[in-house]
Amino acid sequence: MPEAGFRLNDPVFVGEELVMLRDQVRRFVEKEVTPNGEAWEREGKIPREMFRKLGDMGLLGMQHEEAYGGTQMGSLASVVFGEELSRSTFGGFTAAVTVHTDMSASHITRVGTPDQKARFLPDIISGTTVCAIGVTEAGAGSDVAGIRTRAVRDGDDWIINGTKMFITNGVYGKVVVLGARTDGIEAGARGISLFIVPTDTPGFNVTTKLEKHGWLCSDTAELSFEDMRVPGENLLGEMNRGFHAIMQGFEHERLMIGAFCAGEGAKAIELTLDYVRTRRAFGKSIWDQQATRQRLADLASKVAMIRALTYQTAAAKDAGQPVSRETAMIKSVGPEILHDVVHGCLQLHGGSGYMRGTPIERMTRDARILRIGGGATEVMLEEVAKRM
Repeated sequence: MPEAGFRLNDPVFVGEELVMLRDQVRRFVEKEVTPNGEAWEREGKIPREMFRKLGDMGLLGMQHEEAYGGTQMGSLASVVFGEELSRSTFGGFTAAVTVHTDMSASHITRVGTPDQKARFLPDIISGTTVCAIGVTEAGAGSDVAGIRTRAVRDGDDWIINGTKMFITNGVYGKVVVLGARTDGIEAGARGISLFIVPTDTPGFNVTTKLEKHGWLCSDTAELSFEDMRVPGENLLGEMNRGFHAIMQGFEHERLMIGAFCAGEGAKAIELTLDYVRTRRAFGKSIWDQQATRQRLADLASKVAMIRALTYQTAAAKDAGQPVSRETAMIKSVGPEILHDVVHGCLQLHGGSGYMRGTPIERMTRDARILRIGGGATEVMLEEVAKRM
């Protein structure tokens, strides 16, 4: 039986080490995030010390090698991590941390040289340096092959010009893994490369700190690059093979979004159960209404299904099996389920659920982006169809 509220049992393949990890992250969230998240939402900024505290606990290195301070715990560990962070009810915090751990710096571990890993990973894993991924542009979101930021050789260096949009950690981060075109636009996906770019590089500009509908405590930037000179040694992976690396990163990102949907959905149901069992209307609790019980039972079942698919896919990925189809399924279905869950839960909260400052109202706003970011639902359905 769940220990409290709405908590599902871990799959049988989740061992003691991951159970201990879950408890560790849960305690961190209860101590550091829950009491302070509202202030971070108002400020539009997460204190850098939160990253350092996570680093001190060894929680920023699960995708990275032990030689550089990581723990190499794999995809299941990341899913546990993301699910517990999501239960904080502060989606912006979850996004900022997991972009750092699982969606940007992981490229350095995956395709970086030993020198690049030694230069950048220790500070990233310790939380001293916060990392971002710079792929999306105003005219190239789900269509990664359409990016136009251009990198041109100049001796041993690269000169980069262009813009990036909607970059999480782009305002206060210190390193960006940047996608740029190193061949003509006609080369499409075959002409993209990745670069490691410290944000103090001359020509790197934070054009705008963007104001968002949700995820208010995470910083999101529009970036521009004007004749930005990047050393050749900062080319990440093979030239013109960046699209392949980005797609590998998206596969893991979509898995993490499944964890977000599972954690946020379960927490929304837990909060709503607490509310409907105490709120009375027409002489009895809202929970005593059959329609309420059945609605929550339906939503809880859907959360359990997306959670099961996410965990099973993570286990398959750790076992070396191909999971592109499954991660596309997770990304296409998970955010749609979460959308139904948070809106259904807000409805059961009545007027109080519509008030700013309540967790369910914030979670409803935060959940909306998951149907867009990391590949829009419609694009993901096509990815599933191509693999059928």
